[in-house]
Amino acid sequence: MTEAAHPCGVIFLDKPKGWTSRKAVNHVIRCFSKPEQKNRKQRPKAGHAGTLDPLATGMLPILLGEATRFASMGLNAEKCYEVSFDLSFQTDTLDLEGEVLERFSQLDISQEQIESVLAKFVGVQQQIPPTYSAIRVDGKRAHALARSGEHIEMVAREVEVKDIQLLNFECPVLTIRVSCTKGTYIRSLARDIGKFLGVGGCVTMLRRTSSGGWPEQMMVSLAELEENKDACIVPLQTWLRDLSRIELNRDDASRFVQGQRLGLKSGSQKWDEKNMELCQIIYGDVLLGTASIEAADTSSILQPQRVLPSAQELFR
Repeated sequence: MTEAAHPCGVIFLDKPKGWTSRKAVNHVIRCFSKPEQKNRKQRPKAGHAGTLDPLATGMLPILLGEATRFASMGLNAEKCYEVSFDLSFQTDTLDLEGEVLERFSQLDISQEQIESVLAKFVGVQQQIPPTYSAIRVDGKRAHALARSGEHIEMVAREVEVKDIQLLNFECPVLTIRVSCTKGTYIRSLARDIGKFLGVGGCVTMLRRTSSGGWPEQMMVSLAELEENKDACIVPLQTWLRDLSRIELNRDDASRFVQGQRLGLKSGSQKWDEKNMELCQIIYGDVLLGTASIEAADTSSILQPQRVLPSAQELFR
């Protein structure tokens, strides 16, 4: 079975607590696999768009079939989380899965102090990722090196926290809502907030409520997936909603799927100039792929970026 013949689209799975992101992807693959598809190559292709810790629940976009070619749109997207962390202790993993390193019995902290500190963590900042993370260090996963007893120096990297809202504080547990850019570790944020307060910051609950602006209502549970899996698939064109659309006639569509550059006369097409770096290419109601636009004085050049195999099949 070709890639184009498999289900295509995105499932916004509400990942269960305790599951790795890989386990969630494998479960979706099994849901859409047929009994006769005995080996891995015959089964649907799937991948996720942004890892969630096993402790975490919430939105995990899982892309199926040809949609996997556009996973970067989820990986690079802003994320929103709700997180609770305990200020009375800290662990080596920065969550409940680790060994306790230190306890803090003196917690004379007011809500006013917390609100003042939270404001300091909004904006661009240098963040040190957790030692127990999937980041590669010398070609190996940091968490694997840490579990083998190796000392690891994690390198700080730039992240941006767009917004923090205080949801609840019942000492010693603090609950906040966070909007942030890709690569931001919420466990590290909890650790750093706790350090600033002079206490711990061990994550006890973490839930991703949104990825790329997709609302929480888009999520489907495992039960919903297993009951009516096809209804849970969001079409690929919907996943590409932020990209401008350019519609081609049949001749230009045939050239596009062959990877040829196309000249677009000025004024012959309408698109959002803010999104000219990448756009989705349509023939009729069929998505052919994506392209970038190189603007010129009297015309623009359409440069194919990703062409879908299903689109190529249409013009054979």
